[in-house]
Amino acid sequence: SAEMLRGKRVIVTGASSGIGEQMAYHLARMEAHLLLTARTEAKLQKVVERCLELGAASARYISGSMDSPSLPEEVLREAENTWGGLDMLILNHIGPSGFTYFSGDVGHVRKLMETNFVSYVALATAALPMLKESEGSIVVVSSVAGRIAGPFTAPYSATKFALDGFFSSLRQELIIDKVNVSITLCILGYINTENAVRAVSHIIPDTPAPKEECALEIIRGGALRRREVRYPPRAVSTMLFIRSLAPEFLDSIIRSSYRVENVRR
Repeated sequence: SAEMLRGKRVIVTGASSGIGEQMAYHLARMEAHLLLTARTEAKLQKVVERCLELGAASARYISGSMDSPSLPEEVLREAENTWGGLDMLILNHIGPSGFTYFSGDVGHVRKLMETNFVSYVALATAALPMLKESEGSIVVVSSVAGRIAGPFTAPYSATKFALDGFFSSLRQELIIDKVNVSITLCILGYINTENAVRAVSHIIPDTPAPKEECALEIIRGGALRRREVRYPPRAVSTMLFIRSLAPEFLDSIIRSSYRVENVRR
């Protein structure tokens, strides 16, 4: 129920658009305290204003790029100074990456790892002392591309596989140490965010799932301290099941379903 998050102190990254923006609005309706981050300050200002209109207990923002080594600590310092603690950290931001053949640009891979993976580790590390005190939650927004490596997403897929490996290992360590901080990994399929539709709609003929419902499922999974959220549940679970039984068959299905002729080299 919405009451579970009333008054909770929540950080949402990548909150200026797409799924992150929708999560901010859901949390605002649940009367949570919000600290939002993203690259674009003008968009963040509008999201914060809307969150306050929707009933957020409080809402503020910090703008900046997560490939900056100093931003994760700045965000967590703001939470500590403002709230004195933290209940939920939702890691949702991603760096720009095209849907195309791998060009051999190792520099792009390195930069994307910094944004999509290393900053997640840095934010979680900085947040852990406060989350241990509140017995809070970490929610990691990932992708089916972090479980199934399809074509045209090599750098992006690598960052998502890395998230799965790191946070699944960290979860085990927290359990061993009897630390009551939950980690929820969100495995998302094709969602109708503006960025995703613009990047792949001419290649993937599937109908994307709604970002509003996706955002609510992510919040629900984090609040209920679930190990994993799959959305859309049937499509993602079916793909993962086929992969476990017949990975080469699944690869061939993926390749044949794409409009490869529309992929730019």
